[in-house]
Amino acid sequence: MKLESITLHRIAMPLVRPFETSFGRQTARVVLLVHVRGDVDGAASEGWGECVAMDAPLYSSEYVDGCEHVIRHYLAPALLAAADVTADSVARTLKFVVGHRMAKAALEAAVLDAELRASGMSLGTYFGAATDWVDCGVSVGISPDIDTLLAEVSSYVDAGYRRIKLKIKPGWDLAPVAAVRALIGADAALQVDANTAYTVDDIDHLRQLDPFNLLLIEQPFVEEDIAAHVLLAHAITTPVCLDESIVNVDVAIDAIERGATSVINIKAGRVGGYLEAVRIHDVCLALDVPVWCGGMLETGIGRAANVALAALPGFSVPGDTSASDRYFAEDVIEEPFILGNDEHRGQLRVPTGPGIGVTVRDDLVRDWALAAPLVLV
Repeated sequence: MKLESITLHRIAMPLVRPFETSFGRQTARVVLLVHVRGDVDGAASEGWGECVAMDAPLYSSEYVDGCEHVIRHYLAPALLAAADVTADSVARTLKFVVGHRMAKAALEAAVLDAELRASGMSLGTYFGAATDWVDCGVSVGISPDIDTLLAEVSSYVDAGYRRIKLKIKPGWDLAPVAAVRALIGADAALQVDANTAYTVDDIDHLRQLDPFNLLLIEQPFVEEDIAAHVLLAHAITTPVCLDESIVNVDVAIDAIERGATSVINIKAGRVGGYLEAVRIHDVCLALDVPVWCGGMLETGIGRAANVALAALPGFSVPGDTSASDRYFAEDVIEEPFILGNDEHRGQLRVPTGPGIGVTVRDDLVRDWALAAPLVLV
């Protein structure tokens, strides 16, 4: 592929309800979308990618302004100058820039979408999807009180979601977990996500989560501290899952071998792209370590790619691949993701169309724009 242009769209999408974690509260999702156009074997093609960085550097050091800047001044010029670009070559071409994995992942996703649209192949087929439907979990933010939390969880259970994930932090952990466990029953799939909110001084406290039969506790300590997670894994019976710590396949292998994690959350944006995400999946599958697909409040663009990724055989834990209406009253694609019925209750269908398999609504990209599109050539 010879890239002809890379267009950056910054849009704002209001959330249907505020989403609060240990690091902040969101009422809207500010999204940086990447749209590439190019020539593939003499035919025009285009593709879309979504940057999962947040508006502010609270969850990650990456944030929307920074991603736009590094794409505009470093990453896009390198790709546009290349005589031939493939999804496989994006990471190598952009290696001269240190870090900025979310920005790189958005570009790789857009190139991959364009490449597959030109060939008529779906993303799921390209990845090696093992199923046509994926189990869906839902991530529940920190609520103002227990009653509000239980009402929200009840609505997701009624909708058919197959796993509940609760955001926790010091002061909001044991009581909400106990209340939700009592509500959904002893055997229903329940896990918690701390988003690095605890320290090793909290190990005895976190041990009190063991009686609740949780699928896992996700990323309780800061991402750099693998050793602290090793200590926790030896001190509790609840499986420890790493999220923010896993930035590439080598770190994943190291964390597994050191006993810091027995489950891994794979987020394509966090690891630099879907191709690296597949590599992490493949290693974990070979090591018999279960994985699941994390979410970053993606629009239908990123959600389509996540659903295709979650269809790989190693994704044995339901991920944060919830339906479009979990976060947005209206999605930016023509085919919003809707939970299945009957035997597919609590599941999403893997898109089968070329590329990511969904159609971006140009009218909504235009209507929700926070700034004029930035066209790079």
